[in-house]
Amino acid sequence: MTPLEVIARKRDGEEHSAQELRFLLSGYLDGSIPDYQMAAWLMAVCTRGMTRAETLELTRAMVDSGEVLDLSELPGIKVDKHSTGGVGDKVTLIAGPLAAACGVVVPKLSGRALAHTGGTLDKLESVPGLTVDLDPDRFRRQVAELGLAVAAQSPRMVPADKALYGLRDVTATVPSVPLIASSVMSKKIAAGADAIVLDVKFGRGAFMPDPDMAVFLAREMVEIGEGAGRRTVALVTAMDNPLGRAVGNALEVREALAALSGEGDEELVEVSVRVAAEMCRLAGVERDPRTAIADGSARRKFEAMLKAQGGRLDEGLPEAQAQVPLPATASGHVAAIDALEVGRAALALGAGRMRKEDRIDPGAGIVIEAPVGGSVQAGDPLATVHARNPELVVDVAPRLAAAWRLVDEPVRRPPHVYARVDAQRVTMASE
Repeated sequence: MTPLEVIARKRDGEEHSAQELRFLLSGYLDGSIPDYQMAAWLMAVCTRGMTRAETLELTRAMVDSGEVLDLSELPGIKVDKHSTGGVGDKVTLIAGPLAAACGVVVPKLSGRALAHTGGTLDKLESVPGLTVDLDPDRFRRQVAELGLAVAAQSPRMVPADKALYGLRDVTATVPSVPLIASSVMSKKIAAGADAIVLDVKFGRGAFMPDPDMAVFLAREMVEIGEGAGRRTVALVTAMDNPLGRAVGNALEVREALAALSGEGDEELVEVSVRVAAEMCRLAGVERDPRTAIADGSARRKFEAMLKAQGGRLDEGLPEAQAQVPLPATASGHVAAIDALEVGRAALALGAGRMRKEDRIDPGAGIVIEAPVGGSVQAGDPLATVHARNPELVVDVAPRLAAAWRLVDEPVRRPPHVYARVDAQRVTMASE
């Protein structure tokens, strides 16, 4: 076969064989298939789509392009958790220790900040001394001893995904459900867990703006996981408003610690408990995660993980020099907070990366003082902006203030979990 034949088949809406997909990926990785031909194929996939069988075969081929982490010697059912990204999303930092404290084995490979969405690894690295670069032996040993590790993925895992994603990013072929699903699930399958809980987000602060498309993506990823022999469940959750009160690396670690102590934002605690409960269910563990908050074991588990990875929490988390309140210009009830604009403001403050080589300011970010459902008087703070200097606060203040929508009547927070997806069905939260 030739690249032209394979590209033409997808252009004409035909279904690829497993051999054709492996031919494309191996050829692209060894350089025999150039960027322009692979870009043509990606665009054909965007316009013509893929069957579930094709998407599963593409995922398998991507997994086989690199190393697969072998966790078979670890006892118990290993459960991984993945979020498609959002603003203020520190659920991994809460749900992971919650599930582990209940007895679930949690080997978690995470990523870094992408655009306006935060990265779990960047948040953890705000703890003095902590490392996320664990070699496979150290990773397995920590999971065996502690039941929990959160680390960076080896660059030798799923190299095909890294190569394809770089090309998709510059060819307008990112928003394709089969390509997104295979990208996410290839990394989860290569990470070696037996079961996977997915948090698929939709809304202004997410990469999937529409809830129905988020459900479709969740169904595709669940099908891939199950087809690869991994028990998989997805929650479809809202990201129109930031999750919790803190946006920014050290600020989010501080909020996660508070949540594990039973304090903090009710919505954040609720969704973290829901995710941890799904992890327990897949592992066959019959314990309510809330009991691990009540008895303090969840917070102790998180602190033990930070210490095992070199973290020195006793030295304190980084704090910004400038901490400036952002006053409301009018009175009212908070109907919405634009998560995308808050995420962009945090990015401008240094909490994320504009370019791959940028350094993150671990103390930068935003603490929401007036959440959705709350009320403010003119002059009350909408948020507190944390920055390395006051000039940065002045720069982001207009954009940030415009993110709040105030109304005259009281507001009830909308449900955070929209749907649950497993191999059998989609269950809407309203059912």
